[in-house]
Amino acid sequence: MAQPPTSRTWQIADRFGAFASFLCAIHCAALPFVLAVLPLVGLEFLADHRFERGFVIFACALALLTLVNGYRRHRRPASLMLAFPGLSLLLLGVTVAERYPITLHSVLVTCGGLLLASAHFVNLRLDHRQAHVHDAGCAH
Repeated sequence: MAQPPTSRTWQIADRFGAFASFLCAIHCAALPFVLAVLPLVGLEFLADHRFERGFVIFACALALLTLVNGYRRHRRPASLMLAFPGLSLLLLGVTVAERYPITLHSVLVTCGGLLLASAHFVNLRLDHRQAHVHDAGCAH
């Protein structure tokens, strides 16, 4: 059975997902330290739970879309094995952990964002390996 070709659009979506997940992790790790400064520079919306929930929902939807599609192309579960714990940590962090100290919330969503970014990078790597065809002219 022929595998569907790796689409440039899916690779761009994966790169965007990795970048967004990494930014999310940085945001969540830094938030406890810069919380008091945000209103002074007009960025208080970054500390709003609605903004964070919206971003997490977007990241989860993008991850599921790109990573499941990637699995369909390369049939290797490595990216999904990183994504599912990452998604779980993100969702726990923006729901249950909001009732606890901000440190727990920050740790959960930071780790979740890093796992999700890693899943996107693994997915890109698997796509690259599938797209690379070894032939007589291959240098490695």
